[in-house]
Amino acid sequence: MERDKIISIAKNTLTIEISELEKLKERISDEFVKAVELIHSATGKLIVVGIGKSAHVGNKIVATLNSTGTPSQFLHASEAIHGDLGVIQNQDVVLCISNSGNSPEITNLVSYLKDYSSALIAMTGNRKSKLAEFSDVILDTHVDLEACPNKLAPTSSTTNQMALGDALAICLMELNDFKENDFAKFHPGGSLGKNLTARVEQFVSSQKPQVSEDSSIRDVIISISSSSHGITVVTNEEKIIGVITDGDLRRMLLNGDDISTILAKNIMSANPKTIEKDALAKEAMKILKDNNIGQLIVTENGQYFGIIDLHKLLDEGIN
Repeated sequence: MERDKIISIAKNTLTIEISELEKLKERISDEFVKAVELIHSATGKLIVVGIGKSAHVGNKIVATLNSTGTPSQFLHASEAIHGDLGVIQNQDVVLCISNSGNSPEITNLVSYLKDYSSALIAMTGNRKSKLAEFSDVILDTHVDLEACPNKLAPTSSTTNQMALGDALAICLMELNDFKENDFAKFHPGGSLGKNLTARVEQFVSSQKPQVSEDSSIRDVIISISSSSHGITVVTNEEKIIGVITDGDLRRMLLNGDDISTILAKNIMSANPKTIEKDALAKEAMKILKDNNIGQLIVTENGQYFGIIDLHKLLDEGIN
């Protein structure tokens, strides 16, 4: 297949799906509001039910809801009628996703979903289906055209389901006043969580090169060589007064001066950039990037505490 043909098919697919999403947007109404209110006011969790492609969509919706503050659980329709219905408690709300609303697994299940829960919400493309008939609220996700040229593979319909699930999650997120720190609690291991919660102290190097202002060049070289940072901190009784980098040493040597009389205070850069150890690591990254430097001096109540390195933060997913 030619390149231009491939691009044309891809663009046409997106055009169809965007068109169906626009129609879905116009159908957002009081029924959607009622669905949000039912989920928000429930004393239990949200159970999301689906089968086939809708099951995959349901799992994604559950993942989004759980990570944004709405406790949810997925229930596969075919497993539900073989014992897993026990997961539904009478304080739970059920969201059942089915494009046709009439698949055998769904029609065999809907009366139980209705009886066992506090409310049943249908997300369906068929308002006349058995699922719609049994539901307290109908979220209409019907499409006029699937993007599949054979009109067989769920494409536009699953896009509508996914998008409407996102809309539910964001509305509930706002109602719950779910903020950055709340989000971070549910993502402690990933880069998202680290960027929202990780503190500078967690990434401070065990190496702490340091010289006094009256240290000789020999002592400065030894100090810089003792760590992997290519830098040493000049202090006066733990008060930071400057830094010396290996670049500063090279520039000094290029000047051709008599280095036997040069002291640390003669070649240091005064007033280096610093950050407190309890600051967010992402703040340290911003200082490093904004100043185009590779290391940042870490302080504790203004006193020298250690060094944090750009590459360490990058390796840990801080950006």
